[in-house]
Amino acid sequence: MPPKNKGAAARAKPAEPAKPGPPEKPQTIKELEWQWYYNTNPYQKAYEQSGLDGMTPADRQSYLNQEYLKPGLAKTLSNKAQKELWKQLNEANVPLRSLPRPRDNQWGRDKNGRDVGDYTVEEYKEYRAKERRLLLLSQDSWFFKRKHSRARYADQSPLNDTEKHLVLAEGDIETERVRRKEMAQLKQQLYGVRSNRYAEDPDWDDVIPIPQEDTEGALAAIAYPDEYAEAMSILRSVMAAKEYSPRCLKLTEHIISMNPAHYTVWIYRFSIIEALNISIPDEIEWLNEIALMYIKNYQIWNHRNHLIDHYYPAIVTSPDDLAALANSEKKFLDDMLQLDTKNYHVWSYRQYLVRKLGLWGEAELKTVEVMINDDVRNNSAWSHRFFVVFSDTSYSTPDSHATEHDPKIPAEIIDREVEYAKTKILLAPQNQSPWNYLKGVLCKGGRKMGTVGEFAEQFVENLGNEETEKVRSSHALDLLADAYKESGETDLARTALKRLGEKWDRIRRGYWEYRSSLLDTDQS
Repeated sequence: MPPKNKGAAARAKPAEPAKPGPPEKPQTIKELEWQWYYNTNPYQKAYEQSGLDGMTPADRQSYLNQEYLKPGLAKTLSNKAQKELWKQLNEANVPLRSLPRPRDNQWGRDKNGRDVGDYTVEEYKEYRAKERRLLLLSQDSWFFKRKHSRARYADQSPLNDTEKHLVLAEGDIETERVRRKEMAQLKQQLYGVRSNRYAEDPDWDDVIPIPQEDTEGALAAIAYPDEYAEAMSILRSVMAAKEYSPRCLKLTEHIISMNPAHYTVWIYRFSIIEALNISIPDEIEWLNEIALMYIKNYQIWNHRNHLIDHYYPAIVTSPDDLAALANSEKKFLDDMLQLDTKNYHVWSYRQYLVRKLGLWGEAELKTVEVMINDDVRNNSAWSHRFFVVFSDTSYSTPDSHATEHDPKIPAEIIDREVEYAKTKILLAPQNQSPWNYLKGVLCKGGRKMGTVGEFAEQFVENLGNEETEKVRSSHALDLLADAYKESGETDLARTALKRLGEKWDRIRRGYWEYRSSLLDTDQS
């Protein structure tokens, strides 16, 4: 109960608390909160600084009286004491309501770990405005999901009169898409939460993702990026449902952009193209851009093979369409080979295309000849020339092996290719490619190596004489070893192989010794 004042002292007004100077403007929310606290608890700071003994009697009385403002405490006094209490509180201008004492970290921390209480007033206003905006958008989005979910089953179960508010109006889906993008941005700004692009898109609301299930305690669990893991979860779901739709085609495009070597995604994409009868030229145009970004990717070229196989029956009776396809494909392959003249996938696909579209003949031969002229050591170009010349269905034996004699090959073609190889050998005698090509031509023509022995001997002088021996091409010496063996000159063949292992190609000494041992086997 507050103490009673008697006589004149009872009629005297308590002294006003000392008026402090104008308070400093708070710079942060925390400072503003403390200012509010002290404004609603005007004698608290004096108490904290001086204690009860150091306070003036009037301040002390007001401080103690204020304690009775806490819920329920005033009712513990008699009616007379309560009247006296309210009188003294009114005279001292004590606020009837006071804020609780601020707690440490009561504002929480933002996405960067910063105490929100350290925000400036303006920063906090902006922060709270974003939170309110996110809450409003979330409420609107929740209502949209109700309408969208109901709309999917409207055909089987039409809306009744009590569900008219669930009608999905034109433009609602696009509005929701924009809304979710804004929500994603706000979540990122406020909480550092990166949103799932498929969760943002209403078109995927009906898909339940199937996440990756790694074995518990796996020694080498793959740490997939979030974006990739989310897209793959959607892919598993639509593949399990055997869905082939435009949205699934876009899904495969997204995953391929993150992992172009994902074989399963390419197979699924082709299944969608077949199911939807999508334009193959359009798909090839898209594929060209991917191939130019990932020039050593096998799956891209495997997909291209599938596309051509699928497209070919539809245009096989149209010479114009076949010619257009051939021209566009060859132009693209030329562009690819400009980036990498020895790209195995490109050359392999070119062989497939030549065989599929029947592109044998002079035009293809001229193309590869230009590439050999540019780089006589381009073994890929030499291999393609061999394929074009000796697999031409107009005169070769079908499925004839590359290293077996084909009696159907005209002699004039064999002569032409022998001379072509000789010409290129003279440009770079130590270049293995034309020597291998020459051997292959002779094999296809059923001719012995000795038929070019005189040509090869010009690159070898004084064989076996260690002092005067001179070899300008180890590949010529290799061919001569075969020629000597064919003609029964075993000693000369052995000498050639020995000198290759001892001096002219020592890195493959074991191979030459093995070849030499075969001479004895053949003799026996």
